[in-house]
Amino acid sequence: MLLVLFKKFLGKRQTSHPGSTETIPPETLVIQIQKGNLKLRNQFITDYQPYVAKVTSRFCKRYVDPARDDEFSIALAAFNEAINQFSAESGRSFLGFSEQVIRRRLIDYVRKEQRFSQQLPYSMFDVEDEEDNVINPVEIHQAIEQYEKQKGMEERASEIMDLNRYLADYGIRFSDLVEASPKHDDSRQALFAISKLLSENEGFMQTMVSKRMLPIKELLDVVKVSRKTLERNRKFIIAVALIYSGSYPYLRDYLHIKEESNEGGEHDE
Repeated sequence: MLLVLFKKFLGKRQTSHPGSTETIPPETLVIQIQKGNLKLRNQFITDYQPYVAKVTSRFCKRYVDPARDDEFSIALAAFNEAINQFSAESGRSFLGFSEQVIRRRLIDYVRKEQRFSQQLPYSMFDVEDEEDNVINPVEIHQAIEQYEKQKGMEERASEIMDLNRYLADYGIRFSDLVEASPKHDDSRQALFAISKLLSENEGFMQTMVSKRMLPIKELLDVVKVSRKTLERNRKFIIAVALIYSGSYPYLRDYLHIKEESNEGGEHDE
């Protein structure tokens, strides 16, 4: 949940078309579909075709064309299968479950068609270890990738929880930041630049940390925005400055978007 809030806070919003299901939690939709809502099932599958294509391309380690590649058709059928098999009581996310089903069906397809790695059957990668146990380096590599992905998600969540505790000193809750985030991208990028400038100025940061407040007077001397803009976006600027200056490698890496642009620009929101 915190990761979702963080993405919304930084403006990673996805546009959706009328009737789209993308703004509703997949688990909620799947429960309704399992009750027999065929129209919703069709819309849900249509909306998540890009997700299916992404999972398929990642598995195949190449771009998969939904209009031409059989792998995509296999994956889409597996996604539909996952809708039928998903159980909300398991406590798992639907997308995580569906990815597992898709990968399982693609492995079956690859083994059957023998079209993986230059026409070699998937079993050709099997080798024996020192104890005569049969292992598959490809499957191991995929398992490691999945582990590293999961580890990265957990570490990002840990950083967000730590940041949330730090923000409490400023009377800010992380959930407040979704509403505090500017709606327009150019305004958001201008605030990123101001936050970075603040984080790199030792004097400004000392004032902010010691007084638990944004050094508006000092910032007005070096940025070309109004006092009203700084005051209105106080929570956003403080949070991003803390990310830039703190021990948040994952979140700081996430902020590396257009940060060199709009510095000192006039973007009042």
